[in-house]
Amino acid sequence: MNEILTEADEKMTKSVDATREQFNTIRAGRISPAVFNKLVVEYYGSPTPIQQLATFSAQDARTILIQPFDQSAVDAVERAVRDSDLGVNPSSDGRVLRCVFPELTQERRKEYIKQAKAKAEDGRIAVRNVRRQSKQLLEGLEKDGEVGKDDVAGAEKKLDALTKKGTDAIDEMLKKKEAELLEV
Repeated sequence: MNEILTEADEKMTKSVDATREQFNTIRAGRISPAVFNKLVVEYYGSPTPIQQLATFSAQDARTILIQPFDQSAVDAVERAVRDSDLGVNPSSDGRVLRCVFPELTQERRKEYIKQAKAKAEDGRIAVRNVRRQSKQLLEGLEKDGEVGKDDVAGAEKKLDALTKKGTDAIDEMLKKKEAELLEV
């Protein structure tokens, strides 16, 4: 039973961390290179994460410079950024891409908040799925007669506490992200 609870805790922590990474891809006031984390570039016929092809540097609060390691990849990187949902049109000088992000309008902020809420809900669902799987394993142990009903009930209470800890962490991250997005 302890193994099941430990494994559930690890998986829930990973779900919370994955949600945190998702939140980092949502732009707030100052632009961060993390908004490019989920972009994939078609490079020599295979999809490649953009971080493996270029370096990123923040020039100012709204401008990111992307410098591909391989100059032949500039066009592919530019195409990937333009086709993404970032809402930016990069300009290229043949070696470096300059991405100037527009000021966040109130409408765009609300759109980002919707994205954040959707990502938070996905994280909560992942945490609850871990809970459901662990609960099934605990019930399986009870059916097999390996542990008693009271032991399973106690383990389920611990599992519920872990689930609450995970969902509360996601809710707190969402609250911070909303405040960050609404900050002008």
